[in-house]
This record gives sequence, C-alpha cells and structure tokens, in this order.
Amino acid sequence: MKKRWLLNLVMLCVVAGLVTFLYWRPKQAAVQENTYEISSYKLAEFNAISVEFPTKAAVTFEKVNGFWRLTAPKQTRADQASVQRILSIIAAKSKDKIVTSDLEKFGLNNPSLKLKLFRDKNNVEEFAFGTHNPVTDEQYVSHKNAVYLISSTYAEHAATQVIELVDKAPLKPTEKVAGFDFSRLEQWEATKLKVDLVAGQWKVSIPAAKPQQNELNEWLDYSWLHNSAKSVEFYTPDRKTTYPSLEVKLEDGSSIHFDKIQESPDLLLGRPDEGLIYNFPADSGFTMLNPPINLPN
Repeated sequence: MKKRWLLNLVMLCVVAGLVTFLYWRPKQAAVQENTYEISSYKLAEFNAISVEFPTKAAVTFEKVNGFWRLTAPKQTRADQASVQRILSIIAAKSKDKIVTSDLEKFGLNNPSLKLKLFRDKNNVEEFAFGTHNPVTDEQYVSHKNAVYLISSTYAEHAATQVIELVDKAPLKPTEKVAGFDFSRLEQWEATKLKVDLVAGQWKVSIPAAKPQQNELNEWLDYSWLHNSAKSVEFYTPDRKTTYPSLEVKLEDGSSIHFDKIQESPDLLLGRPDEGLIYNFPADSGFTMLNPPINLPN
C-alpha cells in the first residue's frame, strides 16, 4: 500500500512539472517575439531616394528601367547592392518603440542624417537618425511619430562615400555585347584585331587565328560581363589628350568607347559616357584586352 502511495505521488509530481512547463513555455516565446517592425513597406514601392545631411549636399538616387542610378552629386549607374542596403531600413526591427514629442532627448531635433524614400513627389516616407545609445551602441531613429532603437549599420549604409555607391561593372546589365574592336590598342595596332559575334559564333578578323568558341564565351563572361573593377573614380576626359582605346559593339548597333589610360601596374579604363575610370588588377586587365584567339607562335 505504501509503495502504491509513493508511486502515485511521483506520478503527481511528474504531471505537475509537465503542466508548469507547458504553462510557462508560450509566455517565454511571447517575450522573445516582443519586437517592433519599423515599417511594413516593400522595396518595390519606392522609385527615388534622398540621403540628406546637415552640412553637405544630399545624395540622391532614381530607379530607371528597373535599375537604380545615382543622380546627385553625380549622375551615373549606382551599385545595386549598395542601394538595397540603404533601403533595408524598411525591414528593420527594434525591441524599443517610444511614442514621444521630446525629440531632443534622442538627438532627433537636429538629426545627423535623414533618409527619404519616395513613391512619388507627394508621397514620401522619412527616417531621421539621432544619437547613439551608449549602453547598446544602437541608434535612435524616428519614423511616423515614434522613436526606435536599431543597429547603427543602417545609418552607415546611408552615409557611405559617394564613390563607393557607384557600380563597378564596366558594362550595364542591359548592354548586350556583339563584338570588340581592339585595333586602336598598341598590341593590336598592326593586325587591327576585331572580334565579333555573328549568329552566335565568334569571328576573328585575323586569318591566322584559330578561335575556340568556348574559350571566347568564357572570356566574354568572366572578363567583361561579370568582372567588376576593384575601384572606380570620376572621369572628365581631357580633349587635349588622346589615349589608346577600344570599342565594345552592342547588339543594337551602337558601341561603347573606352580610353586605356594606363595598363601597368593596374589597368585603368576610362568610360567617357559614364564619366568613370575603372581600376582593374593587372592580371585581369591583361585578359580583358587580349582575347584567346589562338594565334600561331
């Protein structure tokens, strides 16, 4: 009888422990999920961006044909990933949401940065960045009459130096290559090298060349279509200076002019229509200007 009583007591304790566990587990989960979304916007909603500072000119972007362009202080292609990082503020979450009119307390009466996202000229969402919390090293941000505490990386993305926001690819995603004219480069001046895609097949202007289609396809892909410069700088061509140059032919019949400003120690290619100089390492730069056409020794 005593053993049965002890067994019942043990069973009761087990049941009580299980009930206690089940009772507290949902509450703990609820506490962990107690975060606030700054917004519920979608990336596709916005077609213009303005990053504004107290003491320097604003940096602005505009979406054109599905791609972001830098429109101020310079006009050129923007690095798409950098713009996406700026826009990521719309997905930010915070453990703190403060509804207050005392913006001075959070450094938001004179924000260090304002980020404005435009659907159109009259439909704008604004995020203002204030001081940092010394305990968490997070930053106070205001949006729609509320103050949130979020990672400081969102402000860092928006305050990136302008030159780092420029696309480092020498060709636009929409530019379809149909060939190359290397005849104005020193190494090809005598042979007047031209390499063209005709009905999907590579043709080389030098009769002795024995091009391999796969090799040239890989060269185009890795040397031009998916080869980003290690850095870029703004370029204003000097009309008094003539550089060796090359032309990239496009499927629509147009062409893109590149000035070869320097070949060593790094290759510097200037693209006047974009107002940029692209800096490539010497090895990849050499490959860009010397397609594998298999000339006999």
